[in-house]
Amino acid sequence: MEIKKAIIPAAGLGTRFLPLTKVIPKVLLPLVGKPMISYAVREAKDSEIEKIIFVLSQNQNILDYFRRNQKLENILKQRSQKEILEKLKKAEKEFEGISFSAVFQQMPKGDGEAILKARRQIGKDDFAVLFPDDVFESKVPAIWQLKKIFKTSQKPVIGLKRIPKEKIPHYGIVEVEKIANKIYKIKNIIEKPELAQAPSELAIAGRYVFTPDIFGYLLKTKPNKKKEIILAEALKLMIKNGKIIYGYELEGEWLECGRPEEWLRTNLYLCLRDPEYGPMLREFLKKIK
Repeated sequence: MEIKKAIIPAAGLGTRFLPLTKVIPKVLLPLVGKPMISYAVREAKDSEIEKIIFVLSQNQNILDYFRRNQKLENILKQRSQKEILEKLKKAEKEFEGISFSAVFQQMPKGDGEAILKARRQIGKDDFAVLFPDDVFESKVPAIWQLKKIFKTSQKPVIGLKRIPKEKIPHYGIVEVEKIANKIYKIKNIIEKPELAQAPSELAIAGRYVFTPDIFGYLLKTKPNKKKEIILAEALKLMIKNGKIIYGYELEGEWLECGRPEEWLRTNLYLCLRDPEYGPMLREFLKKIK
């Protein structure tokens, strides 16, 4: 069966971005004029995903971005703002062919609990998970890369990226057995290890393909001290029970947006590479002393 469904968790409080995230969800922060979450949706569409389930908090208006706004279109027509109207319609067409739905988390209780919220919508289907504060710039979409590995293995696949040693204590790091070029069997996951205890330089990079078996393991996972269900703990349970999980070292640039400084760097990087804004910004930067 082809993977046609994806979960995009987006109910986080965005505490690192406070007070800004009191009024706007982190995943709606702009990257070159588009909300951060739209990059994950675009990647899903380019990976032939047809149904996206957002995990949201009750006060989020994220779905509005992906819906047609007839009232706004009528206002633009009345004002004869044809250029802006065309830009709006172009943005709407970008996501044609995808159906959107949402489930809600009353309070964020870990990435594992977010995925559990979409269990009914996924049913017995295999599915992808994309965390929207991880953006990938690559010729082949990151989820498509994982789907290719899953097609032959029929086992869960986690997206990995090799990171500099000084960053290791801030990431989930995997212990692996190399199977083939860029393909690994995952033996263990260590959250934020000290450099001396790190089993590799491969970090989990916010992209997954799962079978529905993951839901059973998430239900078995004990909440941590913060009463959160952590996805990595469920994966460790699977490994302990003899389940095979593969890791794939993703091709392309991993552009992170989880912290304000990362989001600023990613936004600047994408703006400078944008065909419309890039040349103007480069000229402007030359004038700054």
